[in-house]
Amino acid sequence: MHVHILGICGTFMGGLAAIARAAGHAVSGCDANVYPPMSTQLAALGIELTDGYDAAQLHGVARDADVFVIGNVVSRGNPLVEAILDGGLPYVSGPEWLREHILPGRWTLAVAGTHGKTTTASMLASILEHANLDPGFLIGGVPLDFGVSARLTESAFFVIEADEYDTAFFDKRSKFVHYRPRTLVLNNLEYDHADIFADLAAIETQFHHLLRTVPRMGRIVTNGADEALARVIARGVWSEVERFGAADVPANGAGWTISVDGDVLLGGAAQGRLELAMSGRHNQLNALAAIAAARHAGVPVAHSLQALARFGGIRRRMEVRGVARGVTVYDDFAHHPTAIATTLEGLRRKLGAGVRIIAVLEPRSNTMKLGTMKALLAQSVAAADRVFVHAGNLGWDAAAVFAPLGPKATAVDNVDALVDALAREAHSGDHVVVMSNGSFGGIHGRLLQRLAAA
Repeated sequence: MHVHILGICGTFMGGLAAIARAAGHAVSGCDANVYPPMSTQLAALGIELTDGYDAAQLHGVARDADVFVIGNVVSRGNPLVEAILDGGLPYVSGPEWLREHILPGRWTLAVAGTHGKTTTASMLASILEHANLDPGFLIGGVPLDFGVSARLTESAFFVIEADEYDTAFFDKRSKFVHYRPRTLVLNNLEYDHADIFADLAAIETQFHHLLRTVPRMGRIVTNGADEALARVIARGVWSEVERFGAADVPANGAGWTISVDGDVLLGGAAQGRLELAMSGRHNQLNALAAIAAARHAGVPVAHSLQALARFGGIRRRMEVRGVARGVTVYDDFAHHPTAIATTLEGLRRKLGAGVRIIAVLEPRSNTMKLGTMKALLAQSVAAADRVFVHAGNLGWDAAAVFAPLGPKATAVDNVDALVDALAREAHSGDHVVVMSNGSFGGIHGRLLQRLAAA
């Protein structure tokens, strides 16, 4: 089968392309921004890429395509989409193609929730790998233990990051309704994606649809302390449910708990201690969810704890990009107020009160640009000593939003000025946490170079 993918350079679609190629299909694709590293990764797999969405592709690279897989970044009015529709050519969404051609017959372990999906899915894949189960996976980030975001194996087990964002311009259901998992992790649930969801209730409905796809012999591993998830469960569940939570927080009868020190308990019985290089209480809970999910797949808790002690982390999840002039620079994907807060609080607990943390924010997601959660941003950086915000291309006044922080916060309009300001501000011993869901103009490397040259 020749598969031509529209929007191929996105994390999900790029991973799907790699999996389709590994499954023996001919793969080509196009995107509006064909550039490294995704372009070089795909080219190395023998996947021909076209820059842009010109309809002429139908007479060129895609002339013999059997199906067009259309990513959710592509909308009506796109010239290639219009030509596909006018020609009556076969097209599907990425999640639909994955469901039809890769997931049948496999034990799918899906990780859903507003926060922690990439980390928990990566932990789960690493646990299964450590248990010699050789899992396939498709994750919205790059686990350092594997070096790739997606792979296909002969294993019956497949781990997938289950995103609630909509599927395609022709399918407004959440992507995860296509995956039909046997094991489902529900990490947490908050309002997000203001560009497609009117309110939290609308997202809860999509999660309810997801629960309807889990078989009776399946298992749902859910955060017992999350009120929104409790409402979703209350709407109907037909599968076994296991709850997890922090030992020091009431968690609606959670069977799985973890102490601040990392002691894991199941039904009150000690299972062992979690030793994890990643900081933060939230990552302890991510690990606990992964342990519970792996147990459903037959992996003993002791094996999971061994795997997590070796877990290398994920690219762009508090990844240390370098140290220059005594300043440590991190790259983190946090772009929601809750994620920003938990990231900084976790680092603060790790470093202690005497070390300076400088937070650098780029409000880049659609929800952030709309300003839907701007009222929560100032309090989300409470654990930082100094805050810099990229204020360009926003529909709201960043300086006004962060004004309650006084001189602690500075809004800067462009990346060049931001690098200059950070280079002046940062001193030996400081930790600079750069948070964005994009490349942020390569600010991490530019800052490190500037510091090293000073």
